[in-house]
Amino acid sequence: MRAIQVREPGGPEVLEFREVAPPEPAPGQALVEVAAAGVNYIDTYHRSGLYPVPLPFIPGSEGAGTVRAVGEGVSEVAVGDRVAWTGVLGSYAEQAVVPADRLVPLPDGVTAEDAAAALLQGMTAHYLATSTYAIQPGDWALVHAAAGGVGLLLTQIAKLRGGHVLGTVSTPDKAKLARETGADEIASYDDFAQRARDLTGGEGFPVVYDGVGRTTFDASLDALRIRGMMVLFGASSGPVPPFDLQVLNAKGGLFITRPSLAHYTRDRAELLGRAEELFGWIRDGRVKVHLGGRYPLADAARAHEDLQGRRTTGKLLLLP
Repeated sequence: MRAIQVREPGGPEVLEFREVAPPEPAPGQALVEVAAAGVNYIDTYHRSGLYPVPLPFIPGSEGAGTVRAVGEGVSEVAVGDRVAWTGVLGSYAEQAVVPADRLVPLPDGVTAEDAAAALLQGMTAHYLATSTYAIQPGDWALVHAAAGGVGLLLTQIAKLRGGHVLGTVSTPDKAKLARETGADEIASYDDFAQRARDLTGGEGFPVVYDGVGRTTFDASLDALRIRGMMVLFGASSGPVPPFDLQVLNAKGGLFITRPSLAHYTRDRAELLGRAEELFGWIRDGRVKVHLGGRYPLADAARAHEDLQGRRTTGKLLLLP
């Protein structure tokens, strides 16, 4: 089968489009014909070696498609089921083997492209807004990169819960998209802390959702009210340097957390619960998926270049 393979860490150029041996499902696994693979920032961390992965490997930790075979002992899915998954490497390929207990069934009305575009980022947005800091009616939330894949979904879920959103963006086009998606106010990366203060009479926000990291971290703390929560869930601008916890005291007894989706899908019941609610919102039109670009599988390097060059909005897909 054809797949993208990484044989050494590096830039987008190490994403090689190659013929590789087709996979076969082991006990507890299912073989899925991949209809679409999601492109996520974590893929660039795997590719570059920031998050080391044994070499060689097929990148991509999110996808959707149709089950074509199952291994011994599989009861969660059957041949012909439409499914999606996240958190399992190997999606940048025509076929992938996935542990059956990590597969999520797709309801009628949700396409494979929507599922591949929404599962990782949508469940991330789900746990951020419903569990890490559960948005309450009237809460203001600062959402960084509001026109990005997580940002667009997080904004919509925060609004579903009755919150208000101040979104940061880098261009007028991204500002327009963020507003159309539901952001109440827009800020630049230079003035968002002051905007948060201005919108709350100087008090600050109860929560900041920050997937940017290094370049926004310090000012994000300044946007918080007393006992506010800093939710650092990514590092698209680079990792945050070592941090003096006394700063949290000086700025008002702040909370800080560094979660990941794995911490909020610890068993199959939690995985299915989050996915079912997310897919229900998508099916009913309450949450809209914004596809920022579709790329042939062979163009994975270009997709990574566009993602890291901040030339995209919404979600990027690779289509085998």
